[in-house]
Amino acid sequence: MDLRATLQAATKDAMKAKDSARLSTLRLIGAAIKDREIAARVGDGDGTLSEADLIAILSRMVKQRQESARAYEEGGRLELAEKEEAEIGIIQEFLPRQLSEAETAAAIDAAISALGATGIRDMGRVMAELRDRHAGQMDFGAVGPMVKARLLN
Repeated sequence: MDLRATLQAATKDAMKAKDSARLSTLRLIGAAIKDREIAARVGDGDGTLSEADLIAILSRMVKQRQESARAYEEGGRLELAEKEEAEIGIIQEFLPRQLSEAETAAAIDAAISALGATGIRDMGRVMAELRDRHAGQMDFGAVGPMVKARLLN
């Protein structure tokens, strides 16, 4: 079952179970996907999104909620931070499993050797390769410095 169908089935299940918190989050996901489809239709596009596009949307939503939760905790609004954390958990159910630190390091090494990267000039190509192979499975904000360190050595 593809990601879109999984999300629709989860939304129906949440409706049947009358789980309002889960349903609300799933509807937010659906709205974000619809917005992205509409934006993709502008011009000559047909508005269809790939699985990678959907994973990118979900990853972005998780990142936004992590930032919000952090801001709420700093502001002493713990009930709102807990709500954001609950939404993160629901969204992450639909994302691929995140690679461990060792798996990430192995993926970086594999990408560097596959491309024959030798210096910092190849960093963009290595990052593009990692995004193609491991979309949604790693935090590219953290991976960038790791790739840079490997290429400088």
